[in-house]
Amino acid sequence: MGQYLIDNNVISSYFSEFFSKRAMDFLTEIIDLTPNISVITEIEALSWVNKDTSKEKIIQEFIQDANIIPLTPAVVYECVALRRRKKIKTPDAIIAATAIVHNLSLVTSDKDFSNIKGLKVIDPYNMKS
Repeated sequence: MGQYLIDNNVISSYFSEFFSKRAMDFLTEIIDLTPNISVITEIEALSWVNKDTSKEKIIQEFIQDANIIPLTPAVVYECVALRRRKKIKTPDAIIAATAIVHNLSLVTSDKDFSNIKGLKVIDPYNMKS
């Protein structure tokens, strides 16, 4: 398993090429290996609707190639602990808990993940060329 967990907002921004060259290169390297995503990210990504069906196909192929990390008792326990300590939506808490339990850096541009104890966050928008 790689050392990163990729959030849904990064997936959509990556395939839309919204990031700097440095961030795109970093993400391409992660994605070329087997990328890790939470089961929540799988649900969010597959729920995305786009008029351009070729983009939906790209997302589906990405999901098929990804290592999808399921909910486990350890992730549930950490999720509950996070929600008791910090006001955070359940899907975000599951993603954060997945990263913490599996010792993965969360690659996200979502500010809701800031200041969570034990969570390492990498924001691709902070990677300038």
